[in-house]
Amino acid sequence: MAWIFIGAKKAVKTIKTDQPQHILDMATGTGDLALEINKRYPSAQILGIDLADKMIEIGESKIKRKGLEKNIRFEVGDSENINHPSNTFDVATVAFGVRNYQNLGKGLTELNRVLKPSGQLVVLEFSMPKNPILSKIYQWYFKNILPQIGRITSKDPAAYDYLFRSVQAFPDGQNFLDILSASGFEKCTCNPLTFGICTIYSGFKKS
Repeated sequence: MAWIFIGAKKAVKTIKTDQPQHILDMATGTGDLALEINKRYPSAQILGIDLADKMIEIGESKIKRKGLEKNIRFEVGDSENINHPSNTFDVATVAFGVRNYQNLGKGLTELNRVLKPSGQLVVLEFSMPKNPILSKIYQWYFKNILPQIGRITSKDPAAYDYLFRSVQAFPDGQNFLDILSASGFEKCTCNPLTFGICTIYSGFKKS
């Protein structure tokens, strides 16, 4: 799905902080967004955190092949209990991860804690198109086609069923902006992409 990679590129361009030096990529997975961030900010120190140690291992292999061990590092960690001091990072990013938080408000509050004053959070997440016709097509695809592809191509086809349910349940748009504000962020914005299939959210820690 090429639009996922396009969304990642646009999410990185949403970063407004001038030459950030310390960037956190939460729910980093195999490090794709961390690598995209490195392209724009090659001098920044990027930390990717994820609960899945197997994903981290794949990410570390990617970094090693590209010779970026000095710029990007990974660690296994929990989004709701980030093992780093308050006011550490200039920017925090999350791509397609916040909908999996067990406690969304707690996870966002924790990201706020580790950001420096005026630090920026950028979130890229799936969302539901607002156009009724597109919404029906989107839901039909996610519910009927994507799981079938998953059963053929994936070792874990149940993950595709979960994807549909998690996107359905996620409080997107203004609802998510309200949660961001309640978690200590200001100047919160959302930018729907690809007819609303995914959305970039941004907010800044209060100074």
